[in-house]
Amino acid sequence: MAQKNEPVSLGGPDLLVALQRGGGDSLHEQLERAIRGQVRSGRLPPGARLPSSRALASELSVSRGVVLEAYAQLTAEGYLTASQGAPTRVASTASVERPPLPAGSFERRHELDLSPGSPDLASFPRAAWLRSLRAALREAPFEALGAGDPRGMAALRNELMGYLGRARGAAPEPEHTIITTGFTQAFALLSRALHARGVERIALEDPGYAPHRLIAERAGLEVVAVSVDAEGLDVAALEASECEVVVVTPAHQFPTGVVLSAERRAALLEWAEERDALIVEDDYDSELRYDRVAVGALQGLAPERVCHIGSLAKRLAPGLRIGWMLSPSWLTGDLTYEKGIGDGGCPAVEQLAVAEFIARGELDRHLRRMRILYRGRRAALLAGMPAGAIAGIAAGLFALVRLPAGTAEAAVVAAAAERGVAVESLAWHRLTEEGAPGILVGFGNTAEPALTRAACILSEVASMP
Repeated sequence: MAQKNEPVSLGGPDLLVALQRGGGDSLHEQLERAIRGQVRSGRLPPGARLPSSRALASELSVSRGVVLEAYAQLTAEGYLTASQGAPTRVASTASVERPPLPAGSFERRHELDLSPGSPDLASFPRAAWLRSLRAALREAPFEALGAGDPRGMAALRNELMGYLGRARGAAPEPEHTIITTGFTQAFALLSRALHARGVERIALEDPGYAPHRLIAERAGLEVVAVSVDAEGLDVAALEASECEVVVVTPAHQFPTGVVLSAERRAALLEWAEERDALIVEDDYDSELRYDRVAVGALQGLAPERVCHIGSLAKRLAPGLRIGWMLSPSWLTGDLTYEKGIGDGGCPAVEQLAVAEFIARGELDRHLRRMRILYRGRRAALLAGMPAGAIAGIAAGLFALVRLPAGTAEAAVVAAAAERGVAVESLAWHRLTEEGAPGILVGFGNTAEPALTRAACILSEVASMP
């Protein structure tokens, strides 16, 4: 008889199992883990015969029920097969162990990753978020865990009505608010819905956020470039394009960093009204302005002419995968259909947690703290760069750095990478080849001393005086 905790080996393929009495896991869980590991590693090959439950129980000095429980669980998981009157065997389709993926989604290739767009992930309010998650699980009715409304949980849509009305001057209606897994899904749903309605062309800012183009083209839309200047989108050029849909970033244009002027805002809304057109408002980081209060959302001025899209990606963290659309009433049905057939709706518990998080004022508190932090980081970047090199307003998580005329952007990006600094070329976000050279530098997720060092490196590799 095997001694306590001593591995035992039975006939056929070696079945080495050591059970720890008095440990944290039950005996059947330990047995499951041991057999599962040997199947995955290939030690127990497909088709291998396992000991009978009585024989194994005797060898391990445990009750037969322990072995039966372990065999039943592994059979349910597909590792073992069993039938009446036949021995238990390793399933023919049992998988062999593969090297596990690394903990991080992407391998960090640069010492300083200044790619634009990432907030400070280390400042994510874990304690407050955990409190909201616990409250959501504790208070959610059982019905909330069902399939539900594809538009999202009513609790979150109601909270967004208050928050976006207060913080963005928007005019959301819960009935026409759709929760998504972020901006990317929201714009993809919208692009497909527009294409299904017969829209063939869509106007995008140039330069503009590169994924806008990729998503629109994927949905079958033809992209038309409309230039951007110091006042934002050129509305006269938009009118000449004869498009009926335009995507804009009016509060903080990406990537130039300018704000759509009051005159252009009025002209854009007038264009939409006269042409019975749609404005898609990408409101990605509007609360992160450091010199004054941000301008209000276009949606608040013309709810039936604007589809407003926002998310928690810049406000909290991209990994939360929560966004929203404030849809014109005439488009809500189409968007709900696209969301419903796309994934049926976003995770319920996370939505309820966001609703609780907003209701307790945690999002407002977090943004107040982060505005102070980001203002200091932007100042550190500016202090290390030549005067006038940074374009755009004091806002957001990135800065456009102007390069001397004739500078090759790709060469600057490559040289910075060799020095351990990752930045992004402005060319990636152009729809046409025209335009002054520049690079985009993210400062949201990097500490001030590192930003000062990065600014010196960028000044050197770009040969800026």
